[in-house]
Amino acid sequence: MFAPAAAALDSPLASRSAPLLQRLDRSMSSVTIPPPACMLRPLEAPLRYLFGPGPSNVPPRILAVGAKPIIGHLHPEMYEIMNDIKRGIQYAFQTENNMTISMSGSGHAAMECAVFNTVEPGESVLVAVNGIWGERVAEIAERMGANVHRMVKTPGGYFSNKEIEQHKPVLFFLTHGESSAGLCHPVDGIGDICRKHNCLFLVDTVASLGAAPIFMDKQNIDILYTGSQKALNAPPGTAPISFNERACHKMFNRKTKPVSYLFDMTHLSNYWGCDGKPARLYHHTGPVSGFFALRESLAILAERGLEESWKKHKEVAAYLYRGLEDLGLKLFIPERDLRLPSVTTIAIPDGYEWRELLAYIMKHHQMEMTGGLGPSIGMVMRIGLMGYNCEKTNADMALNALADALKNCKKSKA
Repeated sequence: MFAPAAAALDSPLASRSAPLLQRLDRSMSSVTIPPPACMLRPLEAPLRYLFGPGPSNVPPRILAVGAKPIIGHLHPEMYEIMNDIKRGIQYAFQTENNMTISMSGSGHAAMECAVFNTVEPGESVLVAVNGIWGERVAEIAERMGANVHRMVKTPGGYFSNKEIEQHKPVLFFLTHGESSAGLCHPVDGIGDICRKHNCLFLVDTVASLGAAPIFMDKQNIDILYTGSQKALNAPPGTAPISFNERACHKMFNRKTKPVSYLFDMTHLSNYWGCDGKPARLYHHTGPVSGFFALRESLAILAERGLEESWKKHKEVAAYLYRGLEDLGLKLFIPERDLRLPSVTTIAIPDGYEWRELLAYIMKHHQMEMTGGLGPSIGMVMRIGLMGYNCEKTNADMALNALADALKNCKKSKA
């Protein structure tokens, strides 16, 4: 009964395939690094209350669109979704700028895109530094060869229009929502100063968009960007950005190419259908599911309405302020009108180790709050209630967790 099999092994075909089988065996046996044990276990992600400065919890509606089937990044349906995103960003930014897109990356991608495209080596850049984000932009500009001037204040400090007008750069950067300090910086009048001196005005709204009023066109902001993961409540990884005509004139009349190919607006403007050309050409593969989620988050904002969103964040923040003061805690930004509604900062309570308080809250309440960032480390603790998390019930949860930590953590300092 085994004769046919034996005959098959003696056939010319079998003799020719034997060396191939031997090579395959040797190839298989050459794997010296085994599959990692962690990759043989299912992924687990704990359910936590993300009450820090971001990312924030993602609502089920946005999670659901992230699970939709992938389509090609150059399909007509994808272009339609990108067009929807562009219109949603225009609403959120309050702008009619045609050059409005989303970066494939976090807020840092938009930050670098803005600087790389509008500044050339040797040009002067003025950066308002009153927290970590000004520090980051200053370093980015220096890395690409700009002549950077810093206006520096301690975390929580703000700049008067008179201070700003003393300088004459080609680009001025300001953080609207400085999440490392919990400051919402005034913007009115600064755009006018920049136009008077032929300077572009670049504003970071990663932590403030949807939570505090911003009007790109009315406030004469030349370049505005944000991130997806804060009050917009989409997963991290996409970053809306918009350039007005002044910014476009500067960046499309450069003497040198931008230092980054990926962030070159010459190519990105075509990818997003902003350059008036009939065909969109391949530049990079955009984050398809990320764009699905961003579109849905912008749709939710449009359905709620900007003014209602701003009002809700202001009301919940005020409710949180009262609760914190009732606990005997001191708000880090004394002027109420300068507080960032989405991220509240409190001075570290006397006698406590802030890391111990935060670790206790995470362990016993599955809740993220954070300490300072950059220059505000050791100065503040931060509570973020933004977008989907912006509810008084969540403020109560945060206050209860803080009260529990203050009761049970030892005072480790005199």
